Amino acid sequence: MTETIFLDGNSLTLDQVIAVAYGAPNQPRLELTPLAGQRVTRAAAAIQQLLQNGEIAYGITTGFGAFKNRIIPPDEVEILQRNILLSHAVGVGQPFDIPTTRAIMLIRLNTLARGHSGIRLETLLLLQEMLNRGVHPVIPTKGSLGASGDLAPLAHMALVLIGEGEAWGEGGVKLRGLQSLEQAGLQPQRLIAKEGLALTNGTAVMCAVGALNAWRALHVGQLVDIAGALSLEALHGTDLAFDERIQRLRPHPQQSNCAAYLRGLLAESEFTRHHDPANVQDAYTLRCMPQVHGAARDAIAYARWVIDLELNAVTDNPLLFIDEDTSQISVLSGGNFHGEPLAIAMDYLSIALAEIGNISERRVMRLTDEASNAHILPAFLTEQGGLNSGFMLTQYTAAALASENKVLAHPSSVDTIPSSANVEDHVSMGLTAALHTAAILDNVEHILSIELLCAAQGIDFRRKTLGPRARLGRGTQPVYRLIRRHVPFLEQDALMYPYMRVVHHLLVSRQVAAAADALVENSWSMTPVMMLD
Repeated sequence: MTETIFLDGNSLTLDQVIAVAYGAPNQPRLELTPLAGQRVTRAAAAIQQLLQNGEIAYGITTGFGAFKNRIIPPDEVEILQRNILLSHAVGVGQPFDIPTTRAIMLIRLNTLARGHSGIRLETLLLLQEMLNRGVHPVIPTKGSLGASGDLAPLAHMALVLIGEGEAWGEGGVKLRGLQSLEQAGLQPQRLIAKEGLALTNGTAVMCAVGALNAWRALHVGQLVDIAGALSLEALHGTDLAFDERIQRLRPHPQQSNCAAYLRGLLAESEFTRHHDPANVQDAYTLRCMPQVHGAARDAIAYARWVIDLELNAVTDNPLLFIDEDTSQISVLSGGNFHGEPLAIAMDYLSIALAEIGNISERRVMRLTDEASNAHILPAFLTEQGGLNSGFMLTQYTAAALASENKVLAHPSSVDTIPSSANVEDHVSMGLTAALHTAAILDNVEHILSIELLCAAQGIDFRRKTLGPRARLGRGTQPVYRLIRRHVPFLEQDALMYPYMRVVHHLLVSRQVAAAADALVENSWSMTPVMMLD
């Protein structure tokens, strides 16, 4: 039975965004609540009242940006709203994929449902039905400065509502906007005052990309613990550094959560090292996992917190307020479209994810370098080195990706460039930040899959010493078995990239995380960010 998500502008969750974005073929149906419909209708009527009164309001009876002082005659206000879509649709680059496009449309729909934007209910319902019937505009990824919101990409989205622009058809074919609507049994909408501006002015695109990033980052935050735990076992490391008493003396909650999860993953392991006076501590990439992984968790938690707020924020301009007692209408110009909160959150997340990639790549190095692992494992994880290169080049790939991440993690939010004749003189570059975060996530997922592949190979070499019955940890054992169901122990060189792809698929399809959590008592968790009073 198809789920229905009721939108009111106040209660959209990240899980619902993910369900709408990735839920095919059983995607939830979207429906505005009756109260949201009433608020939208009341705000649209207020716009018409302003026009009848001959009042001047930005973007309604004036031009946009530097044209804010150009008064638009009443008989041309509808042309103005169409023109903003035509003139602002100047995006370039590869289009967003369908899940991201659906997230963009959903977030914009939810924002407008708050009833402060002046869009008519019938226009909003068209956007709703486009989502319900699978009409997906072609939206280029580049062209947004992150203030005033994501103007160019949102203009591409909104063009389809008026029968212009492009949308995706079957098999990735691009259709004219009108054709895509007609195939779905929908008719284009003629925009009236304020509607074009309401559709294009806001943070829906950077928020959508950021929401998908946050969801993926939560998963990556778990995977780095799993990969690190399996590497520790392959390297005969000790779990004593994860003792709860150590964590209590430095009470960062994410550090403690990480240490607890690592203890759960490694519980009952016969591959870890007990107290050894001749070898009391491991290298930092093993010993400091709670501190490094935990700090990354802090950034992930912060990004999630920002996204949760932004999903139900009204981010266009100007905004309408109607006094409940007097029905007095106020049109206020502000700056909720400015993407700085998202830009900084994505930059922070990018830095944390790059660090996850860095520490994982260093563990790959330790797994493949016999000098670094004290000859616990053979050079490059192969017994016939020289004739065989073994896993030598997997570390090269991990290093290349980690190095690229260091460039991508340069903060976008510290840059700004003036626009609209210097009226819009400070911008956030929020969408750029979110796109960089997405690219880093791609790289980190590959680095972690390489670590898992190498660690599994290392485990098999350890078994030659410990015996075939030696137990891995409660959480790492099912992960190792999952990998071995798809990838064999490599006794000699073989075509490597298909195996890398298989492990990457196991990782991104969340099978690795599910396998680990099946037997771990302290399942992976993250303490929410605490809001200040």
